[in-house]
Amino acid sequence: MSEMFDGLLTGFSVALSWGNLFYCFLGVLTGTLIGVLPGLGPAPTISLLLPATFYLPPTPAIIMLAGVYYGAMYGGSTTSILVNIPGEAASVVTCLDGYQMARQGRAGAALGISAFGSFIAGTLGVLGLMVAAPPLARFALRFGSPEYFSLIFMAFSLVIYLASGSVIKAVMIIVLGVFAGTIGIDFITGDFRFTYGSLTLSDGVGLVPVVMGLFGIGEVMENLERETEQVQILKTKLKGLLPTLQDWKDSLGPIFRGSILGFSLGILPGGGAIMGSFASYAVEKRISKHPEQFGKGAIQGVAGPESANNSACSSNFIPLLTLGLPCNAVMALLLGSLLIHGVSPGPMLIKDHPDLFWGVVGSMYIGNVMLVLLNLPLIGIWVRLLSVPYRVLFPIILLFCLIGAYSLNNDVWEIIIMVFFGIVGYLMRKFKYEAAPFVFALVLSPMFENSLRQSLLMSEGSFSIFFTRPISCLLMVTGIVLFSISALPWLKRKPFRENQ
Repeated sequence: MSEMFDGLLTGFSVALSWGNLFYCFLGVLTGTLIGVLPGLGPAPTISLLLPATFYLPPTPAIIMLAGVYYGAMYGGSTTSILVNIPGEAASVVTCLDGYQMARQGRAGAALGISAFGSFIAGTLGVLGLMVAAPPLARFALRFGSPEYFSLIFMAFSLVIYLASGSVIKAVMIIVLGVFAGTIGIDFITGDFRFTYGSLTLSDGVGLVPVVMGLFGIGEVMENLERETEQVQILKTKLKGLLPTLQDWKDSLGPIFRGSILGFSLGILPGGGAIMGSFASYAVEKRISKHPEQFGKGAIQGVAGPESANNSACSSNFIPLLTLGLPCNAVMALLLGSLLIHGVSPGPMLIKDHPDLFWGVVGSMYIGNVMLVLLNLPLIGIWVRLLSVPYRVLFPIILLFCLIGAYSLNNDVWEIIIMVFFGIVGYLMRKFKYEAAPFVFALVLSPMFENSLRQSLLMSEGSFSIFFTRPISCLLMVTGIVLFSISALPWLKRKPFRENQ
């Protein structure tokens, strides 16, 4: 306990320096803005900001990017409540009751409980991160190459298991992501793989051009083909932003339940804010004495999901910082940022870089306070920003993508890679393929391959090493079971049986 208290004091001393305070403020402000504007999200925004962070020390860079992530969760509720359009995917559920509350003249109460619930859940989530991360990191010190390979295999299986669409599509995307991660120089033999004489590809496929293409360019191309519609903002006076005693009485239970549920699901690979918000809404509706009120303006339907998605943002950092495993696309980008700055996330991060770990934890406490102070007074400004036409917004996004990709290495081929993956990202959206598993697999591919080859060198080519070590065996069997459960419905399909 004293070690944790000392670490937290270190974190606040780091986070409260003027430079880190500025980057924390910049991150949460940008995140809120991105959450408010429909069509954007934290992943495209962080991919645009990555090149700008290369010139910063690692601690302020991660503090700012983390602020963008959890700040977007706050901002997403504003459009869900006032416009019935989720600014962020995790705020989809908030539309159901938040907009109905606004139509009933209770927009202020909905926005207020959303902000305060997000603050409580975000603070509890950071507390959970602070408590859970150090013991998990100590446990992870037992991991060798076989354990890491089995862990990543289980993570891939869990992503497939939790995939919202076709299992086959999820498997294909992960396989393609792993393949893309093998492009470049073989770390053992020194051979060039799939580079076709390109010096740019000899260093591997860069994470930044890929994510800028998949999320930034792909998002722009998808929105350009939609008919431009004027966003209709609900004409209502925003009054009563401070929830009443009855509002608090109705919301405290959902806030705490949503915080716990979101935090638990946020640790899982593929899990996070979206899953937490949907699960929280389902739980609140099931245990409610008046489930018929949900969808008609129940404040519990706003408090629970908004708390869950903010709590999940905090727990998303646990597998990243302690195991070096990203659980979603945003965490994959943060992993890439850490690696670019020469910091290897994993069991030794807390020991080798205590200022970074505890500085990020301290900044998240401070960032949550900043977000409450920002959101309620600036709601009127956020609403005005909703009137910005897409034809103005999207060229700016494209410009930032081009500048960001070129500024990495002053290499035109980075722009070509970005445009290529932009087309790929657009086609993935059109044919219902998820981009996040591709980035997830791309980032983990080098570790996946290295762990496999090192394990086989240790065992002289025997795959039994993955089943003779207890931790590795448990992870591998869990991964096989999850994959089997995912594949069974597909294997049992009628067309397959008829071909037998």
